[in-house]
Amino acid sequence: MDNRRPALAPAFRTLPEYVRHWAETTPDRRALTFVDHPAPNSRGVHRTLTWRRLDLRIRAVAARLAAETEPGSRVALLCPQGTDYVTAFLGALAAGLVAVPLYPPGLPGQGDRLSAVLTDASPSVVVTTSHHLAEVSELCANAQTKVIAVDQVPDAAADGWRASVPPDAEAVAYLQYTSGSTRTPAGVEITHANVVANARQALAAYGADTHPVTCVGWLPLYHDMGLVLSVAAPVVRGLLSVLMDPVAFLHEPVRWLRLLATHQRALSAAPNFAYDYCASTVTEAQKADLRLDGVFALINGSEPVRAGTADRFHGAFAAQGVVPETHCPSYGLAEATVFVSAARPGKPFGRFALDRDALAAGKALPARPDDPRAVLLVGCGTPAGQRVRIVDPVTRVALEEGEVGEIWVQGPNVGRGYRNQERETQGVFGAVFADADADADAGAGAATGRGGTWLRTGDLGTVLDGQLVVTGRLKDLIVVDGRNHYPQDVEATAQDAHPAVRRDRLAAFGVQGGSGERVVVVAEHVRNVPLADIDVPALVRTVRAAVSARHGLRLSDVVLVAPGTVPRTSSGKVSRALTRERYLAGAYAAGAVG
Repeated sequence: MDNRRPALAPAFRTLPEYVRHWAETTPDRRALTFVDHPAPNSRGVHRTLTWRRLDLRIRAVAARLAAETEPGSRVALLCPQGTDYVTAFLGALAAGLVAVPLYPPGLPGQGDRLSAVLTDASPSVVVTTSHHLAEVSELCANAQTKVIAVDQVPDAAADGWRASVPPDAEAVAYLQYTSGSTRTPAGVEITHANVVANARQALAAYGADTHPVTCVGWLPLYHDMGLVLSVAAPVVRGLLSVLMDPVAFLHEPVRWLRLLATHQRALSAAPNFAYDYCASTVTEAQKADLRLDGVFALINGSEPVRAGTADRFHGAFAAQGVVPETHCPSYGLAEATVFVSAARPGKPFGRFALDRDALAAGKALPARPDDPRAVLLVGCGTPAGQRVRIVDPVTRVALEEGEVGEIWVQGPNVGRGYRNQERETQGVFGAVFADADADADAGAGAATGRGGTWLRTGDLGTVLDGQLVVTGRLKDLIVVDGRNHYPQDVEATAQDAHPAVRRDRLAAFGVQGGSGERVVVVAEHVRNVPLADIDVPALVRTVRAAVSARHGLRLSDVVLVAPGTVPRTSSGKVSRALTRERYLAGAYAAGAVG
């Protein structure tokens, strides 16, 4: 699977150079708007930076950081969502430093991760804002790390400042820490060339390289997709980026839709749950003044992307002008900066009904969509300026279309590796095909498209009708009696079986038992029904019966827990690995167990 586009012009090596270009050519055009919602009923307070103003703030911050530490040092960003986050990130890059996008202390469930990442990254400077200065200073007190409030840096600091080292495209620009959905977070080294390449790839994939769009987003900037779609891509193309806080979206999801309606040709991204959340939460009264027919593209980049979610969203907002062709299922990962493959806007995304038993055996064979044992999967389009291959993870042999294997990626967006993890880097970023040596001897490496080193994503998938179809995570796979089961498939069955199971807030996983692998489901109950009002034994029987009928699996345990109990990663995904760990440690013993 290959898709290569010509480079966008102008071409620069780093993001700050792009900002400087737009500041010189279109200084008074809007570059960045942050929409704050200071009160529950707020319709939003807009704070905007022009390209001239953004460039000034970046140079001021860069000068301040350069005065505190040496080029190549790491700078941790513990800022809240907003313009200060963007200027801190780009200021670090302009100064030749390595940014570490993080978040202020207090993010629910992420305190241990924040401490672990700070320990691993060992930043010489931490950047925050005045509002969080005290708590961040307390957090960093033992490490004796310099803490700077970015909003206290005066504009005058930019006067006469120039970077002490010339921009180097191959230098590390930032560390993107993985979300930790299957393992301990690791810092992926993303170079300036990587992020510029991936921004171009994303722009081309979604048609924003030839059509003017406005990037509208609420994804956190410490998340790979939020950083590329709300900062890197608009900076490279000179587009307006409109930001809001993730918490503002969660409190009132119609706020996101209002921003989409306000900005013509809006391009935005959200995980799968957000579309379901909007469909179920936004009221008819709130829909009354929404016009969404000008939305250009809605990217769905979660795992898994569900066709039913897209259908529910489009059904809920069809009267407001949403059309199915705006929905763009996409695939990516931090190790590839973020974007790998995407369905293009303006075309219906691919839907595939596959035989469950064949899929478990590694073959993607068609089934009737109305067959209750069919697996319904979504196509994530074609690669964005890079190569994708499906490979047998054991033999390292390329597979044919319709065969399920590990997704391998090669392209200019693939990061350098994991910080201070040489062995892990070699295993993940240095993969080679089993027949690569033979190809090289025959001079056929380029012709076969299997030469060089590849990124092993750890994700399973196949190619159908020329589209990438992601089937699951290799490490999450549940194997019972030699048969593969995808946990998200079991989870979908469980949440559809009973209305008291909270959607996308459950985890299915395997644990070793005396007679082999046992399967467990830990699920949160819905928020609007107290646990005391739920007939738990009846719920457990219903879930077990549904999973048995559809998957031929006997659930060893079904554990119903309070909302917010199932752990999630910093990007909002359910962490099956941590849920399993807590289950084995007895953390859910107080829950309702079936």
